[in-house]
Amino acid sequence: MNKTALVIGASGDIGREIAKSLLNEGYTTYLHYNSDNQSIHNLQREFGDEKVVPIQADLNTGAGVQKLKTGAYTSVDTIVFNAGTTYYGLMTDIDEKTKQQMIQLNITSLYSTIQAFLPDMLRKRNGNIVVISSIWGEIGASCEVLYSMTKGAQIAFVKALAKEVALNGIRVNAIAPGAVFTKMLNNLSDDEKQEISDDIPMGRLAHPYEIADAVCFLLSDKSSYITGQVLGVNGGWN
Repeated sequence: MNKTALVIGASGDIGREIAKSLLNEGYTTYLHYNSDNQSIHNLQREFGDEKVVPIQADLNTGAGVQKLKTGAYTSVDTIVFNAGTTYYGLMTDIDEKTKQQMIQLNITSLYSTIQAFLPDMLRKRNGNIVVISSIWGEIGASCEVLYSMTKGAQIAFVKALAKEVALNGIRVNAIAPGAVFTKMLNNLSDDEKQEISDDIPMGRLAHPYEIADAVCFLLSDKSSYITGQVLGVNGGWN
């Protein structure tokens, strides 16, 4: 049976690896992006137009979710929500616009996206949802208070929704990566990245494909009795 997945935030480093992994597993994919479409087009060239359907939508706004729903012209049985941004700075320095955008992207758009696609999953009594949260959603981070708050809200969402839909054959889980070697760390110097690596028991940052491997596990039959859980992929950093 053909499997269809919607990947939110598919143009970033982690999202791209998730999309590639799903495509290699035989999924037909709807790949969401906001402004960076190059990596999506590269996947189209590699896997073909029938397997890769790009959807542009700005999830910083309320209208973005409707564009997602319009772009996904068939129902999906899998959603991986990987959108997100961060802000480094003191809580007292964050302006109202930044606060509202992060809440919209990390919380409101997550809720609205799942709300839009969930009825089809309920009708089919089958579905799988994975949310890419963060280690900071579990333990919090100084100078990333807003990000930590929104990622913690994602974890609460996963735990609550998993209980609500479990009897309908739908599983809902989260992944909480630690430090991952992506563009999100570009604001850090090499010395700062090394300092983080030294603090991680495994002595290194994660690679994006390791997050994608965890996603594939949670979507597979090997995790058929796992729901409402947060899988930490952090090298022992907690």
